[in-house]
Parts: sequence; C-alpha cells; structure tokens
Amino acid sequence: MKTSKPLVVCLGNVVADHVFRVDEVPQPPSKSQAKAYHLNVGGMAANAAIAVTRLGGRAAFWGRVGGDSNADLLIDGLRSEEIDLTGMRQIAGARSPVSAVLVDRYGERAIMGYRGDGLGTDPSWLPLGMLAEAKAVLCDPRWPEGAHVALEEAEKRDIPTVLDGERSETRLLLDLVPRVRYAIFSVPGLTNYGSGARPPDALRKAVSEGATRMAAVTRGEKSTLWILRGEDTIRETPIFRIEPRDTTGAGDVFHGAFALAMAEGMEMEQAIRFSSAAGALRARDGATAHRPELEEFLREFSG
Repeated sequence: MKTSKPLVVCLGNVVADHVFRVDEVPQPPSKSQAKAYHLNVGGMAANAAIAVTRLGGRAAFWGRVGGDSNADLLIDGLRSEEIDLTGMRQIAGARSPVSAVLVDRYGERAIMGYRGDGLGTDPSWLPLGMLAEAKAVLCDPRWPEGAHVALEEAEKRDIPTVLDGERSETRLLLDLVPRVRYAIFSVPGLTNYGSGARPPDALRKAVSEGATRMAAVTRGEKSTLWILRGEDTIRETPIFRIEPRDTTGAGDVFHGAFALAMAEGMEMEQAIRFSSAAGALRARDGATAHRPELEEFLREFSG
C-alpha cells in the first residue's frame, strides 16, 4: 500500500497565458471583439506539473522567470497548486515568457508566444539532490541545458524520464530524444524530429537510439500511436470522444499524467489510456481535472 505521493520533477517552460475567447481567429489586418478573457499559468512543464498534483502526485517545477510582474503571477499560480519551487529561479532584469492565446468557438487555438529575455542558460544551480526522492522526471525542449543535467542525473539514479516532444528546432529534438526513456511527440514535433519522415518511421527511429524505450505521438482528434524498443509494430490507443471547449494545454496535461503514471508504475497501455483521458478532460473543460474526476471519466468509457 502506498504511503506517500510520488514526486515528479518537471523542468522547462512556464508562461503567463493571456487567453482570449473569440468566435473565430481573425485574419490580418483586423480588429475583433473577444467574448471572454482570462490570465493564467501556462507552459509545457508548468502545465504538466499542475496535472501531476491534481492527479494525485507531488510535483516540483524547475525553471526560470524574470523580475517582472508576470513572474509574480507565475510564482503565485504554481504555489497555489502546491508545487515545490525549490528549483525555480527568479532572475532580476530578465523578462518572463508570455503568450497571447486565441481560442475559437470550436476549442481550437492560435498562440503567439514570447519566450522571455535575459533568463540565461546556466543549469549549475539546479537542486539535483532532490532527484534522490523523485520517481519520474519530465522535460520540455525550451531549456536544453537544464534538461541535459537533469536527465543525466536521473539516468544515473535509474529514474524514468519523459520528453514533451513539442514543435521545436530539429537539432534540439535530435539531441534530447536519445536522452529520455519515453519520448512523446505532438504531430508537428514528430515532423520536426523525423525531418518529414512518415510518423511510423520517425517513431521507429526514436526507439532505435540512446536510452529511449518508448516513443509516441498524440494526434488530437485521432488515436495515439506508439512503439516499444525492440518491436517493429506500431501500436494504437483510441482517443476519448469529447466536445472540445479549449485544446490549450491538453498535450501538456497528457505528458504530466504520463510522467505520473510512470512514477506510479503503471503498465504502458494503462498509462497511455490514463494520459489520454487526462488530455481529453482538459480539452473538454478547459481546465485540468483532479484524480476522482479522471477515474470517473475512465469508468464511464469502460462501462
């Protein structure tokens, strides 16, 4: 019987998301009226950390923010989710990442992102000793220098590692994928990594190198494709049919749920189904679910 919640370290991006709900994303030049607006914590690793805590784990966020008002919002938002910020550094004079997110009436979004300025790349201050307690480590591609040291230390300690293979420079994905045990891509991310190769071939490439034991691609309204190292057959996990309200962050939540599933020791098929359900609920409700809600959702679809 488990006596404590597993700790998942999430390293990478945290973003102040300015979210506007619109009927449709306008084409320039234009001036349009938003139907609603809210400001919240976003970013791949940050959203994943929030998912970990809401789904029953403990999360630590490792990353950087600036010395601006957006940083205060981000720090307060993560603290309100009871996320450990020992590995979060606020850098005087730097500017925090921020994005404008337009969500249309179908739940699809367009994002204009600013990755911050003056945040630096030095990872020497990261509290690597915390990994003695961690059960999984998740990284996104936005701070590769930090990912390098965290993933190296995690591998030494035999800790499961997960990469959010979102769209990024091809060179970064080629560098990071072999360093993780579980590489989970978006469709644009897999396209970048595979340099235009067919998704099955790109997934096979991912599990043929380095430490990678499983590679997957989430495909929105289509099934998730995945493959294990040593196999040639691409496996497929169906999606959950929902009416999307806001797809922003759904992939991030999938990754956080998957990292928690690895920390809890789930079998691979169960872990992908668990993660798919978490992502579907995020897209349906525009908010990250808590564990009881997710388990009820899974029961409904299995009944």
